[in-house]
Amino acid sequence: MEHLENYLEPLSLDNLEFFFRSADKNRIGSRLHVHTVEKGLPDLDNIRIAIIGVPEERNAFDNVGCSLAPDEIRRQFYQLFRMPDMPETADLGNLRAGRECEDTYHALADVLGQLLDAGIVPVILGGSQDLTYANYLAYEQRQEVVNITAIDPCFDIGAKLSEQESNAFFHKIILRQPNYLFNYSNIGYQSYFVSPEDVALMEKLRFDTCRLGIVQEDILKCEPLIREAGIVSVDMAAVRFSDAPGCRHASPNGLTGKEICMLSRFAGAASRVSSFGVYEYNPGCDIAAQSARLIAEMLWYFLDGFSLRREDQPDLMRKNFTEYIVELQQRLYQIRFYESNVSHLWWMEVPCADKKSKYERMYLIPCSKEDYETACMDELPERWLKTYQKLERE
Repeated sequence: MEHLENYLEPLSLDNLEFFFRSADKNRIGSRLHVHTVEKGLPDLDNIRIAIIGVPEERNAFDNVGCSLAPDEIRRQFYQLFRMPDMPETADLGNLRAGRECEDTYHALADVLGQLLDAGIVPVILGGSQDLTYANYLAYEQRQEVVNITAIDPCFDIGAKLSEQESNAFFHKIILRQPNYLFNYSNIGYQSYFVSPEDVALMEKLRFDTCRLGIVQEDILKCEPLIREAGIVSVDMAAVRFSDAPGCRHASPNGLTGKEICMLSRFAGAASRVSSFGVYEYNPGCDIAAQSARLIAEMLWYFLDGFSLRREDQPDLMRKNFTEYIVELQQRLYQIRFYESNVSHLWWMEVPCADKKSKYERMYLIPCSKEDYETACMDELPERWLKTYQKLERE
C-alpha cells in the first residue's frame, strides 16, 4: 500500500512491554501483527482487520484528554485471551496528527481508503467522534454509497455547516455534495438530550432511530440497523456512567456493558460493515481503567463476530434463501421477503425502476421477522416505506 508508513507512528515497546514479552501465545497481544520501530509496518497481505489509533481531540466538545485513549485501550485489549478462529489482525499504530484538524481528517481518509481497497476492515480508536466525518470521506473518495449507524445518546446534527465539533459533525456529512450517504441510523438516543427539531429533521430525512428504551426492551430490533451499515460509529457516552465512567458526557442512564458488547458483536458479524470506530473515551475520567476494559471487550466481541461472518445476503443464483411474497393493501404493494438459509436472518426487497443506479446495493435491506409479520397484517413496514420513498426521490 502506498506510503502508509508516512501516516502512521509505530507503537512503543516501552508502553506495551509486558504484552510483547508475554509467553502466553493465546493472548491477543501475542497474536497481533504490530507496527513497531523494530519490525516496521507488518505485511498486510493476509490481514482481515486493521486497528488504527487516532489521537485527535482538537474538535472535541468539552472532552480534552480523549486523544490519549488509543494506547490505554490497547493496554487492556492486548492482555485478553483470543477467541477461537481469531481473524488475522494488525495494529498499525497511531495516525500522525496533521497541522490542522482538517489535515488529520484527510490523512485518515486516505489511510482508510487504502485499507478498504484492499478488503481490510479498519477499526478506529479515537479520539473524538468527529473522526466519523473522516471515515465517511474515505467512502466519498471511492464514490461508494454508504450507510452510517451511530450508537450515540444524541444525533450530533449541529446547527450549521461551520460547526465541526464532535457533537455537531454530522451536519457536514449531510451537506456534502455530491453526497454518498444513503441512510443514517441512530441506536440508543435519549429523548431528553435531543431537541424536537432534530427529531423532526431525522423524520423528514427518513433516517432511522431506535430510542434507548426500545433497545433495552428488545436489543434484537437494532440488529438490522447495524447489518445494513457500512460505517458503525460508537460514542462511549451512549453507555451509562456506572459501566463506563471514562467519558465526560456519560450520564446515569444509557446502555449497559453487556448491551454495548452485543451491539459490537452484531457489527463484527455483519458482512456489510466495513469500518468500525469507538470514540470519546477519556482516560483522565476513568476509574480503575473500567472504560478501557469495556472497550477492550467490545473489540473482542467485534473480532469474535467477525470470525463468524458469512455471506448470507440472498443470492438469486445460489438460492441460499427461502422467499416469501406478501401482497397487501388490495395488491397495491407487493413485498418480497427473504430468510437466509445460512444465518436465518431476514431481508426485504424494495422495488426500483433503475436497477443500475449507484443505489443498487440498497434495494435489498436487512429486516426482522417482525417486519414480515407486519406486512402479513396488511401494514407497510416502516423501514421498507422509508427506503422506497428515498429511492423514488432519487
